[in-house]
Amino acid sequence: MPDTTRNGALPAMPSFATFYEAVNGREPFPWQSRLANVVGSGAGWPEEVGVPTGLGKTACLDIAIWWLASQAHRAPAKRSAPTRIWWVVNRRLLVDSTFDHAEDIREMLSGSLSRSRSDSDSADAIHSVAIRLRSLAADSSAEPLEVIRLRGGVAWRRPTDPSQPAVILSTIPMYGSRLLFRGYGSSRSMRPIDAALAGTDSLVLVDEAHLAGHLMRLLPSLQECAPRRRALLNTARAVPRAVALTATGNAGAQRFALDQDDEAHPETRKRLDAAKPTKIWMSDRPDSERPLAEAALALLDEAAKPSTCVIFVNAPRTARAVKARLLKDKKSGLVDQDILVLTGQTREREATTARKRILEQMPAGGTRDGRSRHLVVVATQTLEVGADIDAEFLVTEACGVRALTQRLGRMNRLGRYEDARAIYVHCPPPRKRADGGWPVYGTEPTLVLERLERAAGEHEEVNLAPRWLADLLGEPGDDPGRAPEILPALLWEWIKTTTPPVGEAPVEPYFSGITRPDLSVSLMWRVHVPESGGRLWPRPREEELVDVTIGAFRQALSDDEELLRVASDGVTVEATRPADLKPGDQVVLATDRGFLDADGWAPESRTPVADVSILSHGFPLEIEAIRRLCDDLAKGEQNRLPLGRIRALVKAVTGETDEDEGIDDSEREDALVEFLEILGEHPPPNLVDDDFRGSELADWTEFISQLERDLPPGRARGEVPYLRRTRDRSSRVDELDEMSLADAATDLDSHGSEVGVRAGRTAEAVGLPRDVAAIVERSGSFHDVGKADRRFQRWLDPAETAARPVAKSSMPGSRWAAARAASGWPVGGRHEDLSARLVRSWLDMTNGQVDGEMADLLVHLVISHHGKGRPLVPPVEDGTMAQVTYELDGISVSCSADLSEIDWTQPSRFKRLNDLYGPWGLALVEAVLRQADHAVSAGARVRELEVR
Repeated sequence: MPDTTRNGALPAMPSFATFYEAVNGREPFPWQSRLANVVGSGAGWPEEVGVPTGLGKTACLDIAIWWLASQAHRAPAKRSAPTRIWWVVNRRLLVDSTFDHAEDIREMLSGSLSRSRSDSDSADAIHSVAIRLRSLAADSSAEPLEVIRLRGGVAWRRPTDPSQPAVILSTIPMYGSRLLFRGYGSSRSMRPIDAALAGTDSLVLVDEAHLAGHLMRLLPSLQECAPRRRALLNTARAVPRAVALTATGNAGAQRFALDQDDEAHPETRKRLDAAKPTKIWMSDRPDSERPLAEAALALLDEAAKPSTCVIFVNAPRTARAVKARLLKDKKSGLVDQDILVLTGQTREREATTARKRILEQMPAGGTRDGRSRHLVVVATQTLEVGADIDAEFLVTEACGVRALTQRLGRMNRLGRYEDARAIYVHCPPPRKRADGGWPVYGTEPTLVLERLERAAGEHEEVNLAPRWLADLLGEPGDDPGRAPEILPALLWEWIKTTTPPVGEAPVEPYFSGITRPDLSVSLMWRVHVPESGGRLWPRPREEELVDVTIGAFRQALSDDEELLRVASDGVTVEATRPADLKPGDQVVLATDRGFLDADGWAPESRTPVADVSILSHGFPLEIEAIRRLCDDLAKGEQNRLPLGRIRALVKAVTGETDEDEGIDDSEREDALVEFLEILGEHPPPNLVDDDFRGSELADWTEFISQLERDLPPGRARGEVPYLRRTRDRSSRVDELDEMSLADAATDLDSHGSEVGVRAGRTAEAVGLPRDVAAIVERSGSFHDVGKADRRFQRWLDPAETAARPVAKSSMPGSRWAAARAASGWPVGGRHEDLSARLVRSWLDMTNGQVDGEMADLLVHLVISHHGKGRPLVPPVEDGTMAQVTYELDGISVSCSADLSEIDWTQPSRFKRLNDLYGPWGLALVEAVLRQADHAVSAGARVRELEVR
């Protein structure tokens, strides 16, 4: 008999083995099936999954997805499987096999919905899981699974709503900062939503969790720091459940490990016994570039055929130096194309080609037939974790036990190469270090060297096969340092996201420790850089960012150099100085500033950098931006773009002519045609073929053909006019809703009703208690009633043509600021403040229809539905004597329209609700309402925006 849910009958749930084989094309290893049985039986996840590198830890993702689907028939309040699955790593990965695998699963699930059931068990398994996952979401047309990657300070993507099944791949800072209401790359107004999605209903799989010890200890301490009187979700889903995935575990942890069934499995045994003969090379000089390069060349000289070699280094600077050293050795025959550099300071655009070659030439389970030349990859720790690659040879700089374990996992991973060899290069530590140790690893390399020499004895090599590795290397000797104790008063300041205090405590020491030196900022390069206070368009995206340590970036700058960083609203930019940079900042650089080359961050480079946002979004109509691009185009005076003519055409297209001149639309259209013709004849040489393929374009000509042909409107406040790409879908739901703009004017009552219904459905799907869900639905109905203010209505509908009050306007964004000024609505005024006043009047007139706790929640949800009111809505200069009147549930209510008045009851209300539900519980209820509002406000665009 099929399972049933609130949406009707569900297909039968396939076994884990059937689902796994359908996804991966092979049977699961014994340990994978055994773990799935443990989890699925109700015993839950162990504290640690301790499986050696190369034995398929990524299957934990498959298990978590299967487990969630297996509980789709349960009532939401009874379900123990969390809705969101976080896969957290300690660093930005450029070869991220887990993300690729998650995307493959997502595509299989989505694709299965367009096909009917078949005679294939595999196809039926995928189809059944897809249907069951989709049934969990409030939106019956939702994708079965969203896959989102957060790294490099980019946070505009998040699950569509709290009921949406999702896999989120994140770095430790991106997850930890969200958890503490200070999400890196998240606008101030969206921080509560991101905190809710990280701090509730989440399974957190921490890959190589030994590198995330501070985060693992932070999670339980937060619950002690902020107790709640009422849990909104059941115990299994109310707080994050963290699971450590590590080949080098922690003593005393509840650990899931291999057993006799795994030992009897031939493929498991083969991988455990994969030979990794390793030599020890000693050097008496601290500079490691020469011995690392010489070790790699020695291995390649022994190769009988073209082979692959990975060289692991401890710093990006060393990676560059090793590549230069390899190229100097003319006898090696290596050329630039044979050597790839991958570090955490490489932009996605520059890493794409390298990643493609790596995955093509050294995939685990692949073949090396047909290779005509050696391939050498010089990488930092970015390749240690998450890369399912398999090289014949490996060279590693001196490191710690855990790092060496991971690095060796990238060589002879499947036990296929009889000629596999590795070299461990040990150089003295830099003399300038006070502790006498090495960067990153402290004094642990001394311990590793002693153990390797003892294991080798009188032999030249020691076999570091996975079966023996832990015994040979022994317990790690690393010191993660200390993390400060989190205190209730400190957490309370972070929770107040509307008005953070000046000089507030940074969050990163609490999940990264106080001794880590690698706190970073994210850099992006644009041809158009707004002035301070201007708006940045398009919003930063993952593929255009490079993470650079704050110290390294400051060294490349002059002390008094003015920089521009993205402000907390995620839209405008603000001026800052190098000394004032903070971890997680996003810095906007002009493309002609340099600092980047094909191998990543290059502080000495002044070569112009490609603006990769252009192909995805469009072209800025601003002469300085065009000049920067034109400088890249010049191959000689004859081919240089006529900037004087371009300047005149841009002024004509944008309508910015001299005061004594007029220009009609036909002249502007002619100017636009000529401008595009000139632009189309000069493709930028630093935007190459791979860039066009990445943006689904054939070439520059096609890009030009897809730019909007409509004349751009007049310049909006703080923005530069753009010729947008017609297929661009980069508008953000939260900003659309904030601006009250839509494709068509929307009736205020209808909008409130739709938001209320969707919010109520989401609350039910999440499993919130009935009384809370009812208040969420009512708050959705009431949330925008403050827009009934006459001034706000004149703002939305300047001609006052609407028969009833409207919630959304269809006016162009370029007219938005001028319409506000004409309406009399004060700058910075918050309509939700008026909504909350009307709701409080309604509560007074209904004489206790809603009790105290629920009344608090209703008012708070209404006043905070744009992220304000935590704990205050900032007042603005106003002084109007007018009233706002509206009908709520058949009762006419009124309140003062003066936005200079402050609701001093809101801070205590906010405190009571945090004490009642806990910080993350309250944020979750807010997220249910706010994301429902975003979805209704943006309509179908929500699907296009958030789902790939």
